[in-house]
Amino acid sequence: MKGFIYILLFLSTFSCSTIKTINPQNNHVNISHYGKKSYCENIPRIYSGISYNLCLLYGEPSTRVNVGSSFNGIPFVFIDSAFSVVSDTVVLPYTIVMQANKGSIKVN
Repeated sequence: MKGFIYILLFLSTFSCSTIKTINPQNNHVNISHYGKKSYCENIPRIYSGISYNLCLLYGEPSTRVNVGSSFNGIPFVFIDSAFSVVSDTVVLPYTIVMQANKGSIKVN
């Protein structure tokens, strides 16, 4: 049982948006949803995974009501946000230093 809990904790630290924003190339990240650009101009490195997901939702209006793929009716952006909270907290010491040294991440 203890091993199962460790595996579950290990898997919960993986988040797509946190991985995309932990060390972006050229200090830029592209945020778009169904081809629609985000209105965000930059995102902080501290809790960048959550900020990335919020910027996905804060974009150009779309005629689509669909917010993307889902699992049992829950959009993946919300599932990823739950994992991002854990991942962003784990890498918090690193992102605080990077925020102080490099500043926020620019959004294309």
